Amino acid sequence: MFSSPQLLARPWQPSRLLLLIPVGLIMVITVADIVTPGDIVLGPLLVIAPAVTAWFEGPLVTGIIGATAAAAQAFIGWHSGVLWTRNILVQIFALIVLSLLIVVFCAVRERRTRELAQVRSVAEAAQRVLLWPLPHRLGTLQLACVYMAAEEEAEIGGDLYAAARDAEGTRVVIGDVRGKGLSAIGEAALLLGAFREAAHHNAALPELAASLEQSVTRYLADFEPTEEAGERFATVLLLEIPDHDPVARLASCGHLAPLLLSADRVATAPELVPSPPLGVGLTGPDDVTVAALPFGVGDTLLLYTDGVVEARDRNGAFYPLTERVAQWAGHSPQSLLHHIQRDLLAHTGGRLGDDAALIAIRRSPAADRSGGPARLIPHAR
Repeated sequence: MFSSPQLLARPWQPSRLLLLIPVGLIMVITVADIVTPGDIVLGPLLVIAPAVTAWFEGPLVTGIIGATAAAAQAFIGWHSGVLWTRNILVQIFALIVLSLLIVVFCAVRERRTRELAQVRSVAEAAQRVLLWPLPHRLGTLQLACVYMAAEEEAEIGGDLYAAARDAEGTRVVIGDVRGKGLSAIGEAALLLGAFREAAHHNAALPELAASLEQSVTRYLADFEPTEEAGERFATVLLLEIPDHDPVARLASCGHLAPLLLSADRVATAPELVPSPPLGVGLTGPDDVTVAALPFGVGDTLLLYTDGVVEARDRNGAFYPLTERVAQWAGHSPQSLLHHIQRDLLAHTGGRLGDDAALIAIRRSPAADRSGGPARLIPHAR
């Protein structure tokens, strides 16, 4: 998902053999103009050479090809004995002017490409700080995550996820801030920071949810625009998985229930009663219901945001996540998300209407410590 500015500045490195194309055009046009009858003038076509060069080279090489084309036009005039006629001089002058214009456009394009590369590198750095990729393994859990932003060229938006370890097990949060794309990053950053701190200071999920509610409420009191008072909120799903107990405890603040994938079935959390979303001032420890879900070795929990299940195809049909995911229930977390992402983008025609995030968590035997660093699955547009 991350790429270097150098790669962005020049998405592909053309072979110098491509320069044979404009050089060959200059030679062919020059010879053709010389051997054809005098009433057929092909010299003006030489402007094609710098125009083609600008497609894959920078302004310097483009300028050299333009100068070569102008020299070829002068050679045509000299060979025909009409070099100093007004017609040939005008053609040479016009070719020089057009070549200079192409060089200028090429230079502007190169500058904007470098600026875009710099902006993207800053965005990538911001993403690394804000939305850390989940590790491939936490305790006895295997994890994978994928994030797909709705806005073009954006890498982050209003969906969020994070994980934290303590002495007893692992806690995970996935959430969805109202809004999408860049406008929702502020609230997402607040929630992520609050979770990473509060996850280590609250013994139970209800107290953790109440702590997040307090952080969001304070933030909105200071920074919420007056015209949007009461309209900003966030839904979150809190997950707690003990290391040595085959269970997963869940608490939802207005968020969708996860899917439990086992070898023979796909199910949702049957007793998950959501409390109000964060930010509306109604979430206290007594308002949060904790549900326990059997989660043994080989089982996989799939957490997701509403951008997944509310994604529509060209006929307006929602993406049937529960039905589609059953065919990949036995896959590893990375493979599972890879299949879902490809299928989701195929369903929507490659463009999402809202940010979407998924996390796959599989419990593996305690002795299984294989794996490397996690990687976000890139969003192909």
